[in-house]
Amino acid sequence: MVYSRPWKSFPEQLELLQSRGMVVTDEAAALDYLARVGYYRLSAYWYPFRKFELEQNSGTGKLSTKAMDAFHKDTHFVDAVRLYLFDKQLRLCLADALERIEISLRVDLSYLLGKRSSFAHVENTKAHFHPGFANRPFRKDSQQSCFDAWLVKYRGLVARSKEDFVRHHHDNHGDELPIWVAVEVLDFGAISQLFSMLNVKDQLAIANRYGVNDWQVFKSWLFSLSYFRNLVAHHSRLWNRNITSKPKLPKRGGIPWCDSFIGNEDTRFKPFLLLAITRMLVKSICPNTQWHNRLAEHLDQFPELNSSKKLNLSGMGITQDWREWW
Repeated sequence: MVYSRPWKSFPEQLELLQSRGMVVTDEAAALDYLARVGYYRLSAYWYPFRKFELEQNSGTGKLSTKAMDAFHKDTHFVDAVRLYLFDKQLRLCLADALERIEISLRVDLSYLLGKRSSFAHVENTKAHFHPGFANRPFRKDSQQSCFDAWLVKYRGLVARSKEDFVRHHHDNHGDELPIWVAVEVLDFGAISQLFSMLNVKDQLAIANRYGVNDWQVFKSWLFSLSYFRNLVAHHSRLWNRNITSKPKLPKRGGIPWCDSFIGNEDTRFKPFLLLAITRMLVKSICPNTQWHNRLAEHLDQFPELNSSKKLNLSGMGITQDWREWW
């Protein structure tokens, strides 16, 4: 495969956008954004303003939409910048919430397992873990169990840690960390994997603390939030993104606000469902928090792009009546 697109200077990038119909009212500011943020990152935010046409597959005859290089009339460079800034502030807001959830889960796991054994996290016994969860193959084509795969990841996190408390423990108490120390080196992915191997009664006990009476639903939420956290940590786009790690939903009536997502594919697999899950978990941890109000205020600031054409919040999976249950 040959890649034929040449390197372009920032002025050449801006000239290309203008040739395709994008309006640039402040060239100096536009060049500054291209130099600081980058053409490729910003392109995700001007993608919705591109013209689309129907294309027929020569083999199957099926029609699909194809993005054209040209932009719709009255598309401004600042439109993409406003979307980018909106998305950036959304990630910063989520970082605060996901930190609270991650730290709270560390306490949940260490308190529950540590009561039975200081080193429960490295002891694959029925007292701590469900054999059907912990001993099943990590992957279909792998001989490694889920527990063994988790243990390898955990050992790697400890080995790579530069934290003073890890070095202090090794110097004074030996190589193995007790679980209340070990959880402090776990990332969200390792936390969700450890939770998924617990006995059902333990998973349910933790889930109940967050107002969820279905351990399978809660387990899927943790995996989805781990995916969400990785997007935030790597400064990835949230707006107009489909969720690849899809959270389960409880049965209708189980958690009332979830009902509006059941059967609604337009919103179920968009980031707003994860925003709603995040809101619920943060409220369970900090009942008096104003985080959800800060998030709501930010969503209300979604940019109006121009007088003739507006983007709505469909890229986030947000319906017009979201405030009725928020």
